[in-house]
Amino acid sequence: MAPPPPSRPPRDTFNDLVKEGVFEISFPLHKEDKALQRWAQWRSIFCKQPIDDIRDYFGEKVALYFAWLGWYTTMLVPAAVVGLVVFLSGFSLFTSSQISKEICEAHDVLLCPRGDHGRTFQRLSDTCTFAKLTHLFDNEGTVLFAIFMALWATVFLEIWKRRRARVVLHWDLYGWDEEQEEMALELVSCPEQKLRLHQHSFLRSAAVLLLALLVICFIIGLAHFLVVYRVLAAALFRSSPWPFLEEQVTTAVVATGAVVHYVTIVMMTKINRYVAQKLCDLEQPRTLRERERKFTVRFFVLQFFTHFSSLIYIAFILGRINGHPGRTVRLAGQWKLEECHPSGCMMDLSVQMAVIMGLKQTLSNCMEYLGPWLALRLRLWRRGCARGDAVLREWQRNYLLNSVHIFSLFDEFMEMMIQYGFTTIFVAAFPLAPLLALLSNLVEIRLDAIKMLRLQRRLVPRKAKDIGTWLQLLEAIGVLTVITNGAVIAFTSEFIPRVVYKYRYGPCQHGAQPGVNCLTGYVNHSLSVFYTKDLRDPVQLEGLENVTECRYRDYRNASDYNLSEQFWVLLAIRLAFVIVFQHVALCIKFIAAWLVPDVPQSVKNKVLEEKYERLLAKMWFRGQGPGEARSSPATPHSSPSCRSTDV
Repeated sequence: MAPPPPSRPPRDTFNDLVKEGVFEISFPLHKEDKALQRWAQWRSIFCKQPIDDIRDYFGEKVALYFAWLGWYTTMLVPAAVVGLVVFLSGFSLFTSSQISKEICEAHDVLLCPRGDHGRTFQRLSDTCTFAKLTHLFDNEGTVLFAIFMALWATVFLEIWKRRRARVVLHWDLYGWDEEQEEMALELVSCPEQKLRLHQHSFLRSAAVLLLALLVICFIIGLAHFLVVYRVLAAALFRSSPWPFLEEQVTTAVVATGAVVHYVTIVMMTKINRYVAQKLCDLEQPRTLRERERKFTVRFFVLQFFTHFSSLIYIAFILGRINGHPGRTVRLAGQWKLEECHPSGCMMDLSVQMAVIMGLKQTLSNCMEYLGPWLALRLRLWRRGCARGDAVLREWQRNYLLNSVHIFSLFDEFMEMMIQYGFTTIFVAAFPLAPLLALLSNLVEIRLDAIKMLRLQRRLVPRKAKDIGTWLQLLEAIGVLTVITNGAVIAFTSEFIPRVVYKYRYGPCQHGAQPGVNCLTGYVNHSLSVFYTKDLRDPVQLEGLENVTECRYRDYRNASDYNLSEQFWVLLAIRLAFVIVFQHVALCIKFIAAWLVPDVPQSVKNKVLEEKYERLLAKMWFRGQGPGEARSSPATPHSSPSCRSTDV
């Protein structure tokens, strides 16, 4: 019996040597590449990306990111064009809309004060401009655009899967096993490395779930903090010495609330990253790939609630729990809750979307470039002129570049996922979202290229054959797009009330009449009556002695202020619309996914041919004995020499 091999003394890994102070850092050096230098120039903003050169320089993982980002940007072009058409179609209703005409001509209709900041009765005609602006975002094309975006999201992902399959086959990575590669690298790094088996602990998973839910509840609590801010800001702006703020309290509250929301997002992003990392440490992933997948899912979920809690509140809660004039819900029994804009909650949601997308994309792109650029300039200034030969100076220059880590590319993907969510989930309220995303991505690609080539150390190349967990997150966002946009159209926009009035309560309920607009009288129908003698709020209103009644947006009876029959009819139709819209949109998504295969037939046939050749070669070598003549195996397309026999 052969003696066992001598045991090897344990060897220090590079990380151990770094901890001991032997080494400081290791990183690959940048080298001159003309194709990539041209790619990282602003004049190449509309040029095709050199994906193969990116792969040769940064590895497949970075190349797939830029391939996906380039395809996403390309697909934003039709979405941006359609969204712009829907937005511009609202201009055709800017002056011709029957609803806008009635609002602009309603000089004798007084609106009830909407909050403590509005202690005077406002004429309905004073909201004329905002009523016209609302039709830019809330018109008949909104429903079709929401369905189009649901179909767009499906087609975008299905065609990306096909493009990825072609690219990966071209790189000869179609059958590559990432888990096997990771085990091989561990063994090369440490031959004594033991195999870590799959493990699962229900107790640990329950603890992770409970902690994640607690953090999500905290994030939702921050959304309530924004509600409190808007209420207190309204009271503050009301007592402002500037007349403009006092007259435009609602607009100022919405705009500043969006800014506060953005600041909250920036702070919570750092907290969410730390929490997601600790949750991963608690769960003890087996491999780096598993850790990256778990971290991605947890961080995205936390970021999703951070970014979209405020929008969900505005879309589905704002102005719906306030009661009615004379019996309003107050915060701490003192401050009246904020209400929607006189032109509707759709205007609040659109303004919030515009401010957040504009701030986030503009400031994020600026900070993404200026931060590393300023940090690099500061280090170069402190270091002074590099000395030595050309090779040493090049090493010093690479050393002074901004450091990178294993999750550097993760930040770029996360930024795009959140943008994709803004572009699709609430697109019914803001049709210009795809256009803003398109403009931002054209800049984002060049900024990422400049940052990776000139401002950061070179990323360690990593193999990959897909974008990993991000694809599942994109598919989940696609489903949320259908659900959320259906709910926005049903409960936030005025689409359902207009349609119901046109065919049930309006002049066209028994059929269209020549020369009569079917929406005639809609404004009067959508405003409930409140008698000022029933006012019980502890706020003294100006001009109350001259006003006997005012109007407010709701469907309530004038006698007892209970919800009217129209409200329950609308609620039933809204719920039915959400169900029908979601089923129709999801069916369209599934049909589109079925019609567009994930893998092209050419790729399938190429993989099939390679499998056939490997199998044939294996059978050929096993079948020939020593001294037998070697003949080349048949090709996949050669005529078969065997005939099938009946058994």
